[in-house]
Amino acid sequence: MTYKNIPVSFSDTGKGTAVVLLHGFLENSTMWKALTPALARKYRVVSIDLLGHGGTDCLGYVHGMEDNADLVHAVLAELKIRKAVFVGHSMGGYVALAFAELYPDMVKGIALINSTSRADSEERRVNRDRAIVAVKQNHANFVRMSISNLFSADNRARLADVIEEVKKEALSTPLQGIVASLEGMKIRKDREVLLHFAPYPILLVLGEKDEVLKYDENRAQVEGTDVRLVTFSGWAHVAH
Repeated sequence: MTYKNIPVSFSDTGKGTAVVLLHGFLENSTMWKALTPALARKYRVVSIDLLGHGGTDCLGYVHGMEDNADLVHAVLAELKIRKAVFVGHSMGGYVALAFAELYPDMVKGIALINSTSRADSEERRVNRDRAIVAVKQNHANFVRMSISNLFSADNRARLADVIEEVKKEALSTPLQGIVASLEGMKIRKDREVLLHFAPYPILLVLGEKDEVLKYDENRAQVEGTDVRLVTFSGWAHVAH
């Protein structure tokens, strides 16, 4: 479809309750290709390329999480979907939470995979700025290093073929898309309140060896909530 004069890429498979899959930074909808056929046996699975990723073009110099949420809303309107469960990996989780804040009546549930409801700390905002400088200096090196760091040290050799495939997809992400997403993640709002008061179920899936979003810090956000926590002990930021 076309949205605000840019092409948007998405897939729509299966029938039943809608499940919307939202990829993370430097990823695209192909990250869900192993999961989609299994889900599509029971559900209507919609997988969307977010702004500046995959087959969806860039919209501006900053892609805020709200901008992506509005894009998701436009896709669901195109498909005449009124309510869905949202599954977001990392940045996709930030987008799912932004969507939930903007369009609460359309949410049946949320699954956050290696993601967080909290805003960036000052340290992480500084690191985002450093990442922007690095990617402008050498796009390919930045992508390769970033992808390797998403896997635990134990898995880098065992999953070498998978990592190369993920790197190949990530390298297709344009420079503007990378910078705009880094800028958008840096300024995103804290939405931890949703974990405490949302009227729908929320699931948080974490990898215990995640070096991007530290496990203990991330786990702390669900204390005192009804959020269900699932931990994968041997996995890092790409627990899926």
